Amino acid sequence: MTRKHKNSKPERHHAILAQLRATPAIRINELAASFAVSTETIRRDLDEMSSAGLISRTYGGATGTLQLSEPPLSDRYGINEAERNAMATAVAALVADGDSVMIDSGSTTIFVARRLAADRNDLLVVTNSIGVTTALATNPTIRVRLCPGDYDRNDGGVSGPDTVQYLGQFHVRHCIISASRLDASGPSDLNPATVWVKRKMIENAESSILVLDHTKFGGAAFERICPLDEIDWLVTDRSPPEALAPAIEAAGIRVEISR
Repeated sequence: MTRKHKNSKPERHHAILAQLRATPAIRINELAASFAVSTETIRRDLDEMSSAGLISRTYGGATGTLQLSEPPLSDRYGINEAERNAMATAVAALVADGDSVMIDSGSTTIFVARRLAADRNDLLVVTNSIGVTTALATNPTIRVRLCPGDYDRNDGGVSGPDTVQYLGQFHVRHCIISASRLDASGPSDLNPATVWVKRKMIENAESSILVLDHTKFGGAAFERICPLDEIDWLVTDRSPPEALAPAIEAAGIRVEISR
């Protein structure tokens, strides 16, 4: 690890994830030397990335071992708040007053719901997320239909056959979904139960909006949500990497980079 990297936190996180895709494990002292920062800074980086479910912490470092489930919603919600607020603003710009929308569960979509409640009026929203429902309830002009189903405390929402069947009743202008990873084959997620919910939302929407930050570029999570060409918009905080950008362009996805 002789190449020096830039020292902003997002750039360190991106570089750490890139290295873990090429090597099974990394050490704190090596990362500190590579970034020319203290070992305490690297420990904080790794702890934050571990809480977000991006890596597995080990004694003295981290591994990129595949996670089989997301960390609890409460642990993920405080990660990359500034970036997710900016992405939420970009998503809200794609939605017009009076639109019908489906929004799936997760920490990032709660940020989106908060922005929609602040910026938009007269929406009709169908969601499987308790947090999204609560955020939208601050705007009295927004009507919310909350799906039935089995509650998952890690995800903050409901899923299962009842949820998917309920979603099948509606046709909406947009669906807004998140994912654990995005590669050239499409978005994927760690939670198989919520994958079926996301698929149904995509199926019943005229336009599908995928929102995720740059740390989720590359690699695949446990289950594929859909092929890449079923996504219409990608809202993210940084341009997709060179390895992924051609596939996104070929799929006809419009990319919105938050500022």
